[in-house]
Amino acid sequence: MAETKNEEITKYIVISSDKVLPADAAMKIYESEFPVTVKETCFGLIVTGSKEDILAVVEKIRQLDKNHIFVKDRGFPAGDQRRCRASRGGGPRPGFHFLREEVEMLPAIGAALDELEAKEPVKEKRKEKSRLKVSDLEKVIEEELAR
Repeated sequence: MAETKNEEITKYIVISSDKVLPADAAMKIYESEFPVTVKETCFGLIVTGSKEDILAVVEKIRQLDKNHIFVKDRGFPAGDQRRCRASRGGGPRPGFHFLREEVEMLPAIGAALDELEAKEPVKEKRKEKSRLKVSDLEKVIEEELAR
């Protein structure tokens, strides 16, 4: 199936930030006037709209705190009868428990991204190429066989 620009997609925007709340992100989307549907959730937002609009919205929201706002594809729009708890008789939606586990890891991932961004790239010094001495090779082999 060929993808089109106007294909409708849905994405999770998972917010794991001390600076940005889901309501802040939702307001940013409303202010942008993109024709997308937004649903606030306990972990962030679910946004549905044309592929082009959703990708633009996601980029705008990630700029708020790029290392602590994560995006994940969702197969169904918010309220879809195939996934909606209300039409299934309640209980958690399929996939909720896995998403909850993923969300718990995000603060650590965000902190690692912050730390990585703060450090300057490490320039590794390469050793000059040299031939391995036969005596050194024999020593390595003996050590391995002794284990």
